[in-house]
Amino acid sequence: MRFTWATATHVGLVRSGNEDSVRPFDDGSTEEAVVVAVADGMGGAVAGEVASRVAIEAAMAEGADAEISPADRVRAGNDAVLSAIGEDYTLSGMGTTLTLGLFDPSGFLHVAHIGDSRLYVLRNEELQQVTTDHTLVAELVALGQITEEQAETHPRRHLVTRVIGTDTITVDELEIAIEPGDRILLCSDGLTTMLRDPDVADLLRAATSASDAAWSLVEAANAAGGTDNTTVAVVDVSP
Repeated sequence: MRFTWATATHVGLVRSGNEDSVRPFDDGSTEEAVVVAVADGMGGAVAGEVASRVAIEAAMAEGADAEISPADRVRAGNDAVLSAIGEDYTLSGMGTTLTLGLFDPSGFLHVAHIGDSRLYVLRNEELQQVTTDHTLVAELVALGQITEEQAETHPRRHLVTRVIGTDTITVDELEIAIEPGDRILLCSDGLTTMLRDPDVADLLRAATSASDAAWSLVEAANAAGGTDNTTVAVVDVSP
């Protein structure tokens, strides 16, 4: 299998700084394993950016070594954030989401995830959210206490229940079979706050390349208001 990827990030139209991080920085293509990740920092304009950068750099430190599981990469990101806080008390309280995928040429995508950044798979024109949001409203929806429509406008919809930057973390681990023709999206919630899934799916279907898909999503989020930083990574799977 060949993996062709593109990443895009934008500060949006409201925020003064970009607290998101994404890897790889540059677009590319390979027939070997590749790791792709998106992190969305929180905790203040400076600290959020620091948390996402420190976590994603630690998670990616060993390159695409398949011997290091995505979950261990996320845990390494958490350790790095805690270490940074220990060295500089002014960073106390910073945290970040981290959603990471290891693309294996044998035909599997290994995912580790914490927070409310997301991973989707577009297959046969149908979009499926693979990760589960670690948010209060997602828990309320799962319990049947509110509907998905109510969750979209809930006053506490941005409250994240799991985050990197705490002493103990629980990391979701997933493995899915991937096929030629799949288009995989990783994104911060700056995208999904602005665009509903059907709109995301339409843009992914229409784009002729991973790069076109990535930037069309960012531009659409900004056109819808751009109230947050928006960061996306799109990976196309081909024979």
